[in-house]
Amino acid sequence: MANKILAVIEQREGQIKRFGFEAASAAAKLAKDLNSTAEAVVVGDAISNIEEVSKYGIQKAIHLKNSDLANYSSSGYTEAISNFASESSCDILVLSNTALGKDLAPRLSVRLNASCVVDCVKINVSGDDIIFTRPAYAGKALIDVKLLNSKKVITIRPNVFKARIVDNPSSAEVEVKEISNVNLKSKVTSFKKSEGKLDVAEADIIVSGGRGMKGPENFHLIEELADALGGAVGASRAVVDAGWRPHSEQVGQTGKTVSPSLYVACGISGAIQHLAGMSSSKYIVAINKDKDAPIFNVADYGITGDVFEIIPVLTEEIKKVK
Repeated sequence: MANKILAVIEQREGQIKRFGFEAASAAAKLAKDLNSTAEAVVVGDAISNIEEVSKYGIQKAIHLKNSDLANYSSSGYTEAISNFASESSCDILVLSNTALGKDLAPRLSVRLNASCVVDCVKINVSGDDIIFTRPAYAGKALIDVKLLNSKKVITIRPNVFKARIVDNPSSAEVEVKEISNVNLKSKVTSFKKSEGKLDVAEADIIVSGGRGMKGPENFHLIEELADALGGAVGASRAVVDAGWRPHSEQVGQTGKTVSPSLYVACGISGAIQHLAGMSSSKYIVAINKDKDAPIFNVADYGITGDVFEIIPVLTEEIKKVK
């Protein structure tokens, strides 16, 4: 039996991110399957909603507090979390596979001498064995991984492990531990927000445009459809590389991995690198004039035709319904 499962909770500007609650929920579920206990740790200065982790099955939440760690520091977070994990005999650490998690997980793995598996989309427990399922070959296949090391660091794909509120949750014990002498080789100094725009990594509905949109001047069609659906705007790598859209909107292997309820791909051929970032969406709608485009192989609904004719009509019909 694992001594303890530790969810590493992500926060920004003092607020726990939705991905943090997903990590908490996954850790609590894993602890239940292993007949173990689950705790959560969050690093930062002032955290306003840390007690909410109790709704997802966490018995105890630890706030590692330091004003210098209000924003992410790879060296500072690694030191603080690894020290706490060692002191509290935590065998398995669960993080979200966000930009922060991708950077932090391997660092924790090295510091704790633990095995590491990233971007898990499924976790199964069979007896004392834990089988982690993750995509391989840019999403073309899934592989099952068993880590022989008793100490493990795992990251879970955002939006795949839903944050599920447990029945009759009890209030979690919240412990604040002041930490000092942190190692600050680097840290995030500020965040630049896209005002009024949803983050594709957190959106439940995404409308993405590809090279088939022919130019940045046509992306207003994507924006209007996204607004009508109440979703976020995404883009393929080709579009971002061409400078048509910002990197923050890029979906794919070298962009953001998304798993919304609805993903609408407009003028996107479906290169394997793009599919790796969105193929786990619940419903995929593809609009492309090429009936043989690879995107149709993963789409639940496909429309073969000109995006410049279809998108405006689709937008107007959605507005009528809503």
